[in-house]
Amino acid sequence: MRHQSGQLGRMDRKRLAAVGAVCFVLLALALRAYMGGGSEEKKKVSHGRPLVKVVTVARADMMRHIALSGQTVADADIPLAPKYTGRVTEVRAKLGDEVKAGDVLMVQDTGDLDISIAETAAAAGAAQADAREARASYDANYIKARNDLELEQAKYERNEYLYSIGAISQDTLDSVKQEYLASKAAFDVLADQVEGGSAASVESKAYTAEKAQHATDALRRQREDMYLRAPRSGVIGYRNAEVGAIVSAGTKVFSLVDTSHINVDCTIAEADAAILKTGLPVEVTIDALGEDYAGEIVYVSPAMDDASKTYQVRIELTDESARDTIKAGLFAHTAVDILQRRATLCVPKEALLSRTGRQILFVVGEDGTVELREVKVGLMNDAEVEILDGIEPGDTVVVTNQDKLQDGKKVETEPYEGDDDASEASAS
Repeated sequence: MRHQSGQLGRMDRKRLAAVGAVCFVLLALALRAYMGGGSEEKKKVSHGRPLVKVVTVARADMMRHIALSGQTVADADIPLAPKYTGRVTEVRAKLGDEVKAGDVLMVQDTGDLDISIAETAAAAGAAQADAREARASYDANYIKARNDLELEQAKYERNEYLYSIGAISQDTLDSVKQEYLASKAAFDVLADQVEGGSAASVESKAYTAEKAQHATDALRRQREDMYLRAPRSGVIGYRNAEVGAIVSAGTKVFSLVDTSHINVDCTIAEADAAILKTGLPVEVTIDALGEDYAGEIVYVSPAMDDASKTYQVRIELTDESARDTIKAGLFAHTAVDILQRRATLCVPKEALLSRTGRQILFVVGEDGTVELREVKVGLMNDAEVEILDGIEPGDTVVVTNQDKLQDGKKVETEPYEGDDDASEASAS
């Protein structure tokens, strides 16, 4: 028994030794891996060189990405109101009805107008009759006065001859002359009334008749306005009119929504408005429908809105199905990429620094030394800045960790991959 227990003890010690050896090997491997990682990390910042991310400058087209968002709007939403106050006798349109231009939507009572029209029409007829009578009377008086003048003139000329041969006295001649002058005065009164082919007394009667006719036409036009008609084709989007109600002039009773075209109204900032042009095709997404629709930019406001300090943009949806499926008021969005400059030099916006009023970049030389350069800036978009002077194609520009740099300092570099990488590098 003792011999067996001794053997068991030796076996346990061997197992413990084996387990200890395995643990030692694992610990050594872990330590090596740790030390190796540390040496790799040291490699990145060896000799106190900051790690920076860089881009190599090359000529490329500079684009501007403009996001547009807004709401769908109908081509027109027209409030309709009666021109005159009156009682409603008919309502011919319901909410949601499709109507065409000229369709009667509502009729107001025309009874009193019909009586007024009849009265003024009768007055106009009487005035026209008076005008015809005045013309006939004038023409008759004119002819009579002209004939009387001709007779008296002939009589006076004969008496002048008789007087010249002593056949009549001076008194007789004077009497005939007075009759001639009176006849001539009567004719001149009628003749002097004529200007442009019509006598004043006749024109006065004619103008009175014309005025009466205009009054009749005005009442007939007013009667026509008692029929509220659709100014264009569309859908009734609002109705507040019932038979028997009295509606006031100018009070909205209908609204007509013209859905023949569906638009999207957006607002953009000044920098985007400066380069956005009409005629650009776009693909508009309507989130509520989960569909994309073809469209075109048809309007860019020429002036800034004083209240919002933005510019308005209108996109017309050219897809034929848009007017049948899209309602006004839905959220819509799209984006366009516009060429700002061809074959220019650009760097990420993060690369550009401003110090004491100067725009600067750090450029890495072949030996890993950074050089501070003052540059001239041109156009700018959301991600890039155009550099007009100060760098050349092929230059390596620092994008991150510029706060750790100064002119002449050596650095370690990595390629710049974008904003996410830049933020990670800044955080480290």
